[in-house]
Amino acid sequence: MTNENNEVEVRKKEQLFRGKSLEELKTLEVREFAKLLSSNRKRNVLRNFQEHEKFLSLVNEKLSKGKKSVRTHKRELIILPGLVGIKLQIYNGRDFSPVDISFEMIGHKLGEFSPTRSKTKHSKDEKSKKTAKVKK
Repeated sequence: MTNENNEVEVRKKEQLFRGKSLEELKTLEVREFAKLLSSNRKRNVLRNFQEHEKFLSLVNEKLSKGKKSVRTHKRELIILPGLVGIKLQIYNGRDFSPVDISFEMIGHKLGEFSPTRSKTKHSKDEKSKKTAKVKK
C-alpha cells in the first residue's frame, strides 16, 4: 500500500454482506438473495417474494418519475440490496418518518427504523402538580 514516495494509500473498508459486495448482491434475484438471510427472514422473503419484487419495481418506477422519496405502510418488508441509497418514508402509526437506506440495513425489516413509540418527557411541574393533588 505504499507508493514510490513512501506515501500511504488510504482505502475504504469494503462492505460485505455474507461475503458478497453490494454490486454482487444487486445482481441476485430476490429468491437467490433470500438464501443469504437468517432462517426467519429467509422464510418471510421466500413466502412473499412477489410482494418484495412488486415493491422494488414500484419504488424504482416512482423514482424514475422524479420523486425524491417513496411513502409506504409496509413495515414488515425485508430491506433488499436494490433499496440501498433510496429515501423511504415509513409509516409508524401516526406519521411518516424519513429513512435513508444504507448498506448496513440490508436484511432488516423496514419497521425497525421507524419507531412507533416515542419517549415520554417528564417535567418537574407535572410531578409537583400530582403531589399537590394527593396532599389535598
